[in-house]
Amino acid sequence: MLTVSELFIYPVKSLGGIALDSAALTDRGFAYDRRWMLVDTNNRFISQREYPSLALLQARLSAGSLHIFHKTNLRQSIDVPLAPPAAETMMAGVWDDWCAVQPVSSEADEWLSEILSMNCRLVYMPEESHRKVDKRYAANDEITSLSDGYPVLMIGQASLDDLNRRMAQPLPMNRFRPNIVFTGGEAFEEDTMAHFRIGGIDFYSVKPCARCVMTTINQETASGAKEPLKTLAGYRGVNNKILFGQNILYRGSGVVRVGDRMEVMGRKPSIQF
Repeated sequence: MLTVSELFIYPVKSLGGIALDSAALTDRGFAYDRRWMLVDTNNRFISQREYPSLALLQARLSAGSLHIFHKTNLRQSIDVPLAPPAAETMMAGVWDDWCAVQPVSSEADEWLSEILSMNCRLVYMPEESHRKVDKRYAANDEITSLSDGYPVLMIGQASLDDLNRRMAQPLPMNRFRPNIVFTGGEAFEEDTMAHFRIGGIDFYSVKPCARCVMTTINQETASGAKEPLKTLAGYRGVNNKILFGQNILYRGSGVVRVGDRMEVMGRKPSIQF
C-alpha cells in the first residue's frame, strides 16, 4: 500500500522548508508554497544554486505572519504578513518566465540584504498573478506559484533509500525539496505513476524532475559537496540530465494529509536510462 508519509512547503523560494501534517491544495500548489521569493537588482530570482547561504534562512508560519529567521541565530528574524496589503506590482523572472509580483516591504529588503551580504528584495505573488506551467505538459492551462516550473513535486521514500544504499554517507530528503513523500512500493515507483488519487483528488505525473547543484548543498550548514549528483549520474542520468522525483499536476481541490492512502489509477512505462 502506498501512503503519504511527509508533506512539505517552501514559503520563500530557496529558503528552508516546513513539514506539515496536512496541506490544502490551491489553484497553484499547496497553500503558501513558494508564494515569496528573493530577487536581485535585475528582478530575477535568487536561489541556493548561486547563493548557498540561503539554506541557513528558515521560514515558519505563525498567526497572520510568515516568520523568517537564521538557523544559527534565532534572534536574527523578521515577520512579514501572510496576506500582504495590495500594492503596485512589478515583473520578476523565474527561469524563462516573467510574472507579476509585489514588493513586501523596505524593512524586509534591508534585513535580508544585510544578513545575506547582497542587494536583494523580497517579493510576493498575489492571487491575481497567474503563471502557467509549460504548455507541453499542461492539460487544463494549469498554473504554478514561484516554483521552478510545476505546482507539486513528489518522491517515494524507497527512491531515497535506494540512493542512500549506494552512498557512503546517507542524505536526508530535504536535499530534494519535495512536496509529497510516500512510503510503500518499489524504488522509483513514482516514475510509472501516470495517474493516482489521494483523498478523492486526481494527480498526474507529467514530467521527471531534473536535479541540479542544489541537491549537493547541506541544508543545515550551507556547505557543498559532489554528492548526490555524482552517484545519481551513474544510474539516473539520461540526455545529460539527472532525474529524481516527479513533477505533478492535479485536478480537483481538497486537503492532503500524512497517512492518506494513494491509489494508482494508471501507469506509464519506466524511464529508460
